[in-house]
Amino acid sequence: MKPKIAKPRKGLSRGIYLLPNLCTTASLFCGFFSIVKSLSGDAVMAAWAILAAGIFDLLDGRIARLAHAESQFGIEYDSLVDLVSFGLAPGILIYTWSLYTLKKLGWLAAFLYFACTAMRLARFNVQHDTVETKRFQGMPSPMAAYTLATFVIFYHHFFTFPPERSWLSLGITIALAILMISNIGYTSHKEFAFGTRKSFFFLVGLVGLIVIVAFNPEVTLFAIMVGYSAYGILRYVVELFTKGLKKQKRKEKKKAIAADVEETQKREKTKAEEERPHLH
Repeated sequence: MKPKIAKPRKGLSRGIYLLPNLCTTASLFCGFFSIVKSLSGDAVMAAWAILAAGIFDLLDGRIARLAHAESQFGIEYDSLVDLVSFGLAPGILIYTWSLYTLKKLGWLAAFLYFACTAMRLARFNVQHDTVETKRFQGMPSPMAAYTLATFVIFYHHFFTFPPERSWLSLGITIALAILMISNIGYTSHKEFAFGTRKSFFFLVGLVGLIVIVAFNPEVTLFAIMVGYSAYGILRYVVELFTKGLKKQKRKEKKKAIAADVEETQKREKTKAEEERPHLH
């Protein structure tokens, strides 16, 4: 009998990069921990767990790029983890905290948020090397999750009990879902290019921001997320207005050129008629 020759294993035969995938797993752990806390009624801890997941999500990408440890496995794994930590966990948090009092409308809004997160991540995976190289198209799912989580933390900083039949919670959830799948451009960390030289006062500003956040994080974090959400919308409106003005100017310029051409043709025609010899 001929000895069987083992076929080389395909797929992950070269192994995976450990450090960035450990950070991704830590983000998944925080998302799962948030779900557990939401189901046990500890909404504030669940919200902080989502914020922790965001930190690990930021770290895994940075570490992978710095260590040249990017892989297709890491990209797919990160996307699945983001769906749990920034889609499922915030959806369950906002439902178990407030939306459940709205009954069917509440869980439908939570599902809408979850579904829009999935679509946002799928769209990003398709166009992250083309459309979203420098700016995000639609609100990033971690930022949307941060807005929901900081809203819960902000509310409990002033009130003891969660809101019942809160139309504000419903409105924020639906608005964030729509913003994620919209075409509104949002600032990306790639726009800042932290690897390049910056002004000394840029560092001073970052330190000042850290001090402000640390002074009262329950309030300042929510204020920053509201500002980030509003900034994208305002910039989109300004860009639409600017494009409209430019389009109007182009139309006016074309009309002016057409009028000049027509006037020139009339002058030439009149001059030709004047120079033509009159017949007696």
